[in-house]
Amino acid sequence: MEPTARKGKDRAGQGGLLDRELEHLPPEARWREWMNRVEATIFAASEPVGREALARIVGKNCSIDLLIDDIREELRGRPYDMVAVAGGWKHLTRPAYAEAIRAAVGDGEKATELTQSEVLVLMCIAYFQPITRAELSAFFGKEVSRDLIGHLRGGGLIASGPRSPTPGAPYTYVTTKAFLIEFGLDTLRDLPDFEALEDAGLLSKEKLLSGDIPLGLSVDEND
Repeated sequence: MEPTARKGKDRAGQGGLLDRELEHLPPEARWREWMNRVEATIFAASEPVGREALARIVGKNCSIDLLIDDIREELRGRPYDMVAVAGGWKHLTRPAYAEAIRAAVGDGEKATELTQSEVLVLMCIAYFQPITRAELSAFFGKEVSRDLIGHLRGGGLIASGPRSPTPGAPYTYVTTKAFLIEFGLDTLRDLPDFEALEDAGLLSKEKLLSGDIPLGLSVDEND
């Protein structure tokens, strides 16, 4: 019995136990099994699951997008959904139930609490990255403090980008995968179109970059 178990363990380690193609099943049952595998994998994962990972558990000619569409259709009316975020898919509860969840179990892992100033700086980084702190300061007409940048970095929402080619080669800043997850975006292309927001009167680049906002004082221009 022990040699058989060891052999099975060895095959599992090589990925040999998982039948991806499921050719012995009729098409409808095969599709259902692929759907179950994908949903179970995404449900169990703490981070968004990407296309490459899901491709390892379904047939090589299987359309992951169509599988996701069918799963989401079955989730209609449920208090949670499967959404595209940060280059993968993740189970998320629907916003309508946020208050009930907080009342029952609390906030769990708290999102980074941001001030209005930090939100505006983060917005500028998202739209104009890679961008230096000096450039951010020029946008707002006042210095963006190291503490403000440090808070955004501490929350995992931004990270250091490539060095700027300007004198002194200061760091630039870019948004992170955690930023995408926090704001429910699949990619940066999902950010609202800036010109469309301006045309709709919902956002003004001039007001955003010159508003009277208390951003604090900086110390070192190379941060």
